[in-house]
Amino acid sequence: MVKIRLFSVFRALCLVAVAVAVLPQAAWAAGVENLARPWQLGLSEPASPSMEKIVSFHNMMMYIITAIVAIVTGLLLYVMIRFNKKANPTPSKTSHNVKLEVIWTLIPVLILAVIVVPSMRLLYFVDRIEEADMTIKAIGYQWYWTYEYPDHGGFMFDAVMIPDDELKPGQHRLLDTYNPVVLPTDTNIRVLITAGDVLHAWAVPALGVKKDAVPGQINETWFRINRPGWYYGQCSELCGDGHAFMPIAIKAVTPEEFEKWVEEAKMEFGMIEYRRPQQEGGIEFAQIDLIQAAGGEE
Repeated sequence: MVKIRLFSVFRALCLVAVAVAVLPQAAWAAGVENLARPWQLGLSEPASPSMEKIVSFHNMMMYIITAIVAIVTGLLLYVMIRFNKKANPTPSKTSHNVKLEVIWTLIPVLILAVIVVPSMRLLYFVDRIEEADMTIKAIGYQWYWTYEYPDHGGFMFDAVMIPDDELKPGQHRLLDTYNPVVLPTDTNIRVLITAGDVLHAWAVPALGVKKDAVPGQINETWFRINRPGWYYGQCSELCGDGHAFMPIAIKAVTPEEFEKWVEEAKMEFGMIEYRRPQQEGGIEFAQIDLIQAAGGEE
């Protein structure tokens, strides 16, 4: 009877682990949007190599943790049934057992040894900075983000949350901003992160990115977006009463669409690189700032 009960408990816990590990993949395959869902189990849909590795490690750990919980729960139930007052009226006076103590010390050590290898590989992959194809800067303020594209003329813009009364159909409350961050897919992107007032944190779950923004200090991270789409994050460091109102909205596009957007952004945000024919028929490159673009002198 005891063995049957223990097997039932173990089977139930294994089914829970399988559900937690498999259901998110089924939802991703169905094309669920990159947003948190009601009663969501598991992590966000991975959209970068870093997040894919994080999810794989998480799922592996889920099986290991479930097995440990099942074994410990089974032992606890066995002890409760086998050694209760009725079944064992004369308790043992054993104070120690060297063999058992060695076993329950070695087993956790072996489990940790198995876990540490993929864990260190993941930490190294996420922490190292790939050979960057482009760099952007993210600066946190109370309560919005400022972005700069130093590799594309150095234009900057503020990404402020869209208030409820200005949301358009398809936009998301507390997540969309007036100026989303536009980035290319299949590109190694380095992000330099800092803050201009208090502590903030730049976090985008689908990309596997979370980095503190510290005044006077520049932190860096990297990611590579696998596919076009919208990806959302939020400030993840308590930074005042507007902490919940400084989202991160990323629009991932193809490299060709990104180059087109860059030219439009230079015009909109203050740095224009344009071609002006010369008398000899040649090409001259020039840069004009926002005031000049608005009608000032060149």
